[in-house]
Amino acid sequence: MDNTQVSKKQKLFFSLVSYIAGIVQKLRNLRWRMKGYDVHPSTIMERNISLDKLYPAGIHIGKNCLIGAGTMILSHDHCRRGGDNIDAQDVTNPLLLDTYIGDRCFIATRSLILPGVKIGNECIVGAGSVVTKNVPDNSIVAGNPAKIIRTGIRMSERATLLNWSVDRGYFEM
Repeated sequence: MDNTQVSKKQKLFFSLVSYIAGIVQKLRNLRWRMKGYDVHPSTIMERNISLDKLYPAGIHIGKNCLIGAGTMILSHDHCRRGGDNIDAQDVTNPLLLDTYIGDRCFIATRSLILPGVKIGNECIVGAGSVVTKNVPDNSIVAGNPAKIIRTGIRMSERATLLNWSVDRGYFEM
């Protein structure tokens, strides 16, 4: 047997692991929703995700998204204060802002999404990016601060690129 063929034992093992991973993911999403976060049940969230605990109702994640390990999503800002009199020294309430991630988005490992940011549908956020501003639909952003590096992308229902050609090495528009 050469290296490209997969044995029946390997297929069975992969099927079993995939089944268990699906159950774990459903339980993980249920836990987030029970804590007050607006996370669609079809979203896949890897381990060690940090979601803002001060204002959980302010985090909204659309359907069929993939959120990478170590990602942090915030919905409050202690530097900017809320309240009626912003000039007053005794304003103690942090500014609470809703943070949105659209449908079919891929947020790569160790990204930071700041409060009040709206990431459009079918977007990719590069690994380690710090998203400080809104991201339009069908875009790729990366860097610190995150900048748009590609537009016009299309994502599948599993948050994978559709208009990428491995043979040509670029995006087909």
